[in-house]
Amino acid sequence: MASRTSIRSGHQVAALPLRLSEAGRPELLVVTSRETRRWIVPKGWPMKGLKDHKAAAIEALEEAGVRGTMLRRAAGHYSYWRRTRTDFRLTDVVAYALKVETVLAEWKEREQREARWANLLDAADLVADPELSTLIVRLPLDAKVMKFLGWKMPG
Repeated sequence: MASRTSIRSGHQVAALPLRLSEAGRPELLVVTSRETRRWIVPKGWPMKGLKDHKAAAIEALEEAGVRGTMLRRAAGHYSYWRRTRTDFRLTDVVAYALKVETVLAEWKEREQREARWANLLDAADLVADPELSTLIVRLPLDAKVMKFLGWKMPG
């Protein structure tokens, strides 16, 4: 999650780290959460002085060890139940596509998380949050995201 420069607002930001497989199909990098070890995408709080897509890029670097180009327009949003010390809070997450250009061998949270590339259907099956799963499955229908990634729909 973001460091001391974060601001706690009503929502979080997430990166959808994407690449094309050798076969030319979209893949998503998912990571485990630190505490519950559930599969998620890199996410955190907005950061003071940064646009949300840039904050999402920092989360992808810290949590998944990837860098690339961010699409400034949100690819979508989802909600999940965030555990606090005393209860659970429904939290809205705005997600931004990240076209991965560099995968680092070492990164900040490498020892705390597992990372896995998966095709979009497998990634949707891995994540526990139903709304995130739906967002992932619908990515190929988002022409701007797929064009940004460089994917051409078969047929």
